[in-house]
Amino acid sequence: MFDKNIYAARRKALAQELKSGLLLFLGNEESPFNYTDNTYSFRQDSTFLYFFGIAQAGLAAIIDIDENRTIIFGNEMSIDDLVWMGRQQTLQDKAYNIGVEHVFPANQLADYIKNALHKNRAVHFLPPYRAENKIKLADLFNIGVANLKQAASIPFIKAVAAQRSVKSVEEIIEIEKAVNHTIDMHLLAMRSAKPGMIEEEIAAIIHGEALKTGGNIAYPIILSVHGEILHNHYHGNTMMEGQMVLNDSGMETAFGYCGDLTRTFPVGKKFDNRQREVYEIVQQALQNAEAVLAPGKNFIDVHFEACRTLAQGMKDLGLMKGDVNEVVAAGAHALFFQCGTGHMMGLDVHDMEDLGEEYIGYDETLKKEKTLFGLKSLRLGKALEPGYVLTVEPGIYMIPDLIDLWKSEKRFESFINYDAVEKFKDFSGIRLENNYSITTDGYQLLGKPLAIDADEVEAIRGQAY
Repeated sequence: MFDKNIYAARRKALAQELKSGLLLFLGNEESPFNYTDNTYSFRQDSTFLYFFGIAQAGLAAIIDIDENRTIIFGNEMSIDDLVWMGRQQTLQDKAYNIGVEHVFPANQLADYIKNALHKNRAVHFLPPYRAENKIKLADLFNIGVANLKQAASIPFIKAVAAQRSVKSVEEIIEIEKAVNHTIDMHLLAMRSAKPGMIEEEIAAIIHGEALKTGGNIAYPIILSVHGEILHNHYHGNTMMEGQMVLNDSGMETAFGYCGDLTRTFPVGKKFDNRQREVYEIVQQALQNAEAVLAPGKNFIDVHFEACRTLAQGMKDLGLMKGDVNEVVAAGAHALFFQCGTGHMMGLDVHDMEDLGEEYIGYDETLKKEKTLFGLKSLRLGKALEPGYVLTVEPGIYMIPDLIDLWKSEKRFESFINYDAVEKFKDFSGIRLENNYSITTDGYQLLGKPLAIDADEVEAIRGQAY
């Protein structure tokens, strides 16, 4: 938890932006995974964490702008809670530590909201993503669950998005802590993997590395010899000589801040010639995209820089043809790079995605492309600002089903050499990902050094066994 003055300043700035009304924050509840008392690892709502910092289930809060007071709604421990969990810090003490004087029982929230609505006061809430909070909001405001997203307060969303997007010095320090622990996870994976091991053995090792720091993983681990499956959470494959391992994993600190890195390395000691050629194309795309990062630069231009580099590399390998700019404009490169080049990162690994990409990654001057393959999954496109923290993560993915489909449709035949592509259907995929903060004059690569050159990766693999 940060100093109480940081949370107080955040709430004050938010209240000044909204000017009047009530701002409602719903924390998260425990979520059972097979019966009530056997729950998933608790994770507090990120916006609640940002403004209140308390990682406890069953809380809500209100900033009453007109009456100039902030209230946390929640219950102190009962004797039953004490029996099962032991004496813990009181909610009143937790509230004091973040500069909140008023703590009311949880069952008083409904009456507080009801009285405000009866007086025709504006009550702002954010779009819910948890089922239990959808039910709470539906009951509090007598709104159908299906209509909650439309009823959420756009001014509230925009104010929270603007504030959370620009990371403070304290936040960047915490994010870099997460990135450094994430680097330890990746080094451990590179040093531990051996032919004949099952993917889940490495996934378990790096999950343990995250846990021993006092935090947890920031998202489900992607670790697979089938790197062509973009979000592959299956860990049952036996890793064999000649394959590559794509490891996309990150650590989350006890404060809730994330790291998100990807490295790809050979199961054996070295990449083969084809793997190294494609690997170096992806690395060049990362370097070229990184060089474009700067305040005022639209991130969509960073994305296009990566796409042009990847397309040129595919052309050099004989898989594509034609003018590279025309290839990217048409979207033909998306046969090999189907996703976006990066996203915002902070308290969420895809920061504030629950608030809506139209408010986080785009704005009134730049609307998201909804249909073009590749662009439709680009989560960030708008102009960068100092204090933004984000990922850059180009890749090459040879997806047999997609290749077969496009070939059968004769899609982009003027740009794609399908006969040559056929020989790469067994290739799998490569992704490389780093984390950055935008500064006043450019960018800062976050974290300590992590092997990325093929030679560096092979040096680590050569020492592994």
